[in-house]
Amino acid sequence: MSGSESSSQELANFIGITVKGLGDSGLGIFLHRWENVIFSLIAVVFLSLMAYFAQRNRSFVPERRLQNMVEVLVESLSNFVSGVLGEKEGRHYLPYIGTLFLYILIMNFMGMVPGMKSPTSSLNTTVALALCTFIYVQYTGIRRLGMIGYLDHMAGSPRMPEEKGVFKIFLILLFIPIHILLFIIHIIGEFVKPVSLSLRLFGNITGEDALLYVFVMLGLSMFSAWKSPVGFPLQIPIMFLSLIGGAVQAMVFSLLSAVYISMMLPHHEEVKH
Repeated sequence: MSGSESSSQELANFIGITVKGLGDSGLGIFLHRWENVIFSLIAVVFLSLMAYFAQRNRSFVPERRLQNMVEVLVESLSNFVSGVLGEKEGRHYLPYIGTLFLYILIMNFMGMVPGMKSPTSSLNTTVALALCTFIYVQYTGIRRLGMIGYLDHMAGSPRMPEEKGVFKIFLILLFIPIHILLFIIHIIGEFVKPVSLSLRLFGNITGEDALLYVFVMLGLSMFSAWKSPVGFPLQIPIMFLSLIGGAVQAMVFSLLSAVYISMMLPHHEEVKH
């Protein structure tokens, strides 16, 4: 998704400064419209470079710090995902959930880098991420269960009653509307999940960015009488809280994505934890 929700309650970034300098020119309008996408691509480039340098000249026994750090990170993510989906399924879905976690984590932290911005403070970005999970979950359900099994799952796995006679007819008449209602509820629930995912991430990161802005402004106002270009670094404690909050939000988004995937997997397959 494109677009940028410009807000006065966020620190200036290099694209915003460039847009002000360019004014109403075509390039300025383009940069303003695609601001969050550009910062999202910066996160992609950063992760790609990290992966490239980590695997280049890699050895069986890691000798470089970067390779060692990445291997520890991958192992931790593997344990995290396997704890939700089990060993077998966890290894299969690790690439998606692990990449999702790292991508959101980097974007959350970008707002604390001078001149940068957290793309996840834009609802466009968080909705796009949530839609990726929504589509992947539905795809997983259809691929693993089949279309009939998927519809059966959404309807609450209805089964005909074993009773006989008039009582069976009564149960069937009761049985059909209940499972139609369950099907509708499950459909609504599936569409609510991406809404919940996107709003939770957007609200938390926007709040953190707004808090950083407020404390930076307070720090500048402390030395305003001397017309100082710098202020007291009141935002440093908030930055530590933002580091924790950004990591937690990335973990929550990834954890819920893993849970939604697990709910779509065949129930008859035993998941070993």
